[in-house]
Amino acid sequence: MEIVMSIVIGIIFGTAIYLMFSNNIIRVLFGTLMLSHSVHLLLLTMAGLQTGAPPVISLEADTYTDPLPQAMILTAIVINFAITAFMFVLAYRIYQDHGTLDLQQLRGAKDE
Repeated sequence: MEIVMSIVIGIIFGTAIYLMFSNNIIRVLFGTLMLSHSVHLLLLTMAGLQTGAPPVISLEADTYTDPLPQAMILTAIVINFAITAFMFVLAYRIYQDHGTLDLQQLRGAKDE
């Protein structure tokens, strides 16, 4: 299962890099969003896709699932949501002030 997840993570990561090379700010934002989700999946996969008892350890439990990767990913998702909301607000303000979301026009480059 880890091999399939690694391939999926690679596809999401490649798509995120492709979107981040775009000239539109919204595509760049979606690229960073997809990049962070691929990192979340990478953390979960590298911790090992285990099945077992719940993460509550008792004396009778022979196996248990490690709760640390899940807690780290949950924290990263919350932080990522806040940063993404902030970036979308910045993109909205850029559009209000400049009337465009094209990075080439915001740099002042001439269209050819």
